[in-house]
Amino acid sequence: MIIDSSVVVTAFLLGLFSSAHCIGMCGGIMGALSMAVPACEPRRRFIILCSYNIGRLLSYVFMGILVGLFAQQITASGGASVLRWLAGLLLIAMGLYLANWWHGLTYLESAGRYLWAYVQPIGKRLMPVNSPAKGVLLGALWGWLPCGLVYSALAYSMAQGHWALSGLTMLAFGAGTLPSLLLAGIAAQQLTRLLQLRQLRWSMAILIILFGFWTLWGAGGHGHHHDHQQTAPAGSEAPSSHEHHHRSTPATEAQDAHEHHHQQASSAAEMPDSHEHHHH
Repeated sequence: MIIDSSVVVTAFLLGLFSSAHCIGMCGGIMGALSMAVPACEPRRRFIILCSYNIGRLLSYVFMGILVGLFAQQITASGGASVLRWLAGLLLIAMGLYLANWWHGLTYLESAGRYLWAYVQPIGKRLMPVNSPAKGVLLGALWGWLPCGLVYSALAYSMAQGHWALSGLTMLAFGAGTLPSLLLAGIAAQQLTRLLQLRQLRWSMAILIILFGFWTLWGAGGHGHHHDHQQTAPAGSEAPSSHEHHHRSTPATEAQDAHEHHHQQASSAAEMPDSHEHHHH
């Protein structure tokens, strides 16, 4: 297994660029967690916020491992390029969604609401969060909140074709969302106002769309590159076989010459007997 640093960096940037949406989805939760701890205890408040995000990242990693195991089966069947096409298209949809140009990801979010209907009541029982243990549990549950951006990141992690790489990709994505969500619990209004700037949102959205096209481009050339790598060893075996044949030819010629010389010696040894018999 080879870890591609560009994949990790891309996943981190995807999480960072989707911060504006994360504030809208989870900013209220972070604010509620902050208010649950008195302002006179900033250290304890920060620990609670960190524990929640640790749980959320753990849920992302778990999702990544699950889809990665599924992706391994598809990759083994020769469907790696299909996964990359799916990831590229969803990344483009993510960028369009962030820029408010197209909201196709809402269909994915609506599909996830069926599972969320069972998870949400469990999370409410953990409120108010007044301990790190509760924060980790709530974060682990809230990681399953229906979110089209998370689903797009999952598709990108699936394209890596290995459960460990998929889990690492989702960890990097979650880490990219950390700065905004940690600050959201401390300075939610100021950060939200900044991320709502149209120029900033559009810039982030365009970059994500470019990531999507880059992934599609890789899907178009990845299979060719992979096939080239697979056929290279086969082509290298032919010269080896040819060299072996070429090297064995002198040995064969020497052996043939030795046998021919031996036959000549045998014939010469038999000639006196034959001549003597004729003379007699």
